[in-house]
Amino acid sequence: MNLKEVIALITLLDDPDDQIYSQVKCRFEELGVPAIPHLETAWENSFEALMQKRIEQIIHSIQFKTLNDSLKNWSLNEQEDLLKGVCLIARYQYPDFNEDDVKKSIAQIKKDVWLELHDDLTAIEKIKIINHILFEVHNFSGNITNYHAPQNSFINNVLESKKGNPLMLSVVYALICKELNIPVYGINLPQHFVLAYVNDFANLFDANHKSFSNNILFYINPFSKGLIFNQNDIDNFLKQLNIVAEPKHYLPCSNADIVKRCLNNLIFSYEKLGYLEKVEELKKLEKVIE
Repeated sequence: MNLKEVIALITLLDDPDDQIYSQVKCRFEELGVPAIPHLETAWENSFEALMQKRIEQIIHSIQFKTLNDSLKNWSLNEQEDLLKGVCLIARYQYPDFNEDDVKKSIAQIKKDVWLELHDDLTAIEKIKIINHILFEVHNFSGNITNYHAPQNSFINNVLESKKGNPLMLSVVYALICKELNIPVYGINLPQHFVLAYVNDFANLFDANHKSFSNNILFYINPFSKGLIFNQNDIDNFLKQLNIVAEPKHYLPCSNADIVKRCLNNLIFSYEKLGYLEKVEELKKLEKVIE
């Protein structure tokens, strides 16, 4: 990156001509992330409201393009890494947050659970230990008071506040299980999100979708502190919503489905708050996920 060019571009940011600003903005977007520190320095040294506003817009535009590209790459090549997917979503609101802090928090909870596990435990006994560590030792709970707050959908916020929505609490739960090789996966229910303890994943998706009840031992509701329930409870839940039951309501969903659901939750949250620009940006992010 040519530093002289960057300085020259910055000097043009206070030009009242919108066409010149548009050209400068496009060039900064081409320069990308390396230009951000120079823009931040210019913002700190400027006392003109117009220039500061324009710098903020350019930095956000660069960060959004970077996030869009990263999410597309995750969708195409890294979907197995659920943690990375939800961390990318968090970067929408917190571009500079430290992903290592998230990993350390997950690792600590995993370690606390691991110390209580042994080979002779049944599936339900393992889940009861996870429930105890997550909801009693670490005090995670559903955010009932501010259920639709955007913060409930950002994993860094949830790990810090110990409160979240059904989806993000399920994500934390599933990530811990993955670290411990416990076969727990997400179930993308309408108006809710839960988990399933899978007994036989290899034979889960038979041609007629008739055997999943034999291959899923039980379901788990992290929003209700890890409540264990069965297929009949899902049947009743769907009946209450007047929704015709489909296999997808009982079977594990993909990590792409989880990240899309997270984006949908954020879209709904920001619509309620009236942040329409954020809504449009999140819809664009949603479209890049395969």
